[in-house]
Amino acid sequence: MSLTLGIDPGSHITGYGIVERQGRDIRYIASGIIRVGRSKSKPERLLTIKQKLDEVLQRFAPDAVAVEEIFMAKNPKSTLTLGEVRGVILVAAAGAGVPVFEYTPREVKSSVVGAGAAHKSQVAAMVSRLLKPDHEPATVDETDALAVAFCHSLRATSAAGRLP
Repeated sequence: MSLTLGIDPGSHITGYGIVERQGRDIRYIASGIIRVGRSKSKPERLLTIKQKLDEVLQRFAPDAVAVEEIFMAKNPKSTLTLGEVRGVILVAAAGAGVPVFEYTPREVKSSVVGAGAAHKSQVAAMVSRLLKPDHEPATVDETDALAVAFCHSLRATSAAGRLP
């Protein structure tokens, strides 16, 4: 049995999703969002994300953290801000002693939908079908985080099947 915490980084909404892998079975455990106020300064938002992630890491004690790599946004400032959020995620995981695995958006979509160019709505629909969450995810950030966790668990299952 192995727990994976998937994270979809965002400066205002960061999604998280936790899945459990037992053998080849992957099942939903929990998910949610960390919403930070737009009125807060950037350092306050980053601190809030770190504190909430620390709570999630402590509560669930995952074996791995999977995070989506940054895509090159049209706005360089947005790319830099996402990089700062990812830095907070990496520090939180390192502080908890949990290894981090990174996946491109294309890898995540391909693992969940079977097509790397899938639309977010297709990813959300497949996440609901494959993992059957116990509630309707609040945002695409939450379903994207579950997709990242699923991607890692699926790849870990495949890698485990190749071991001697």
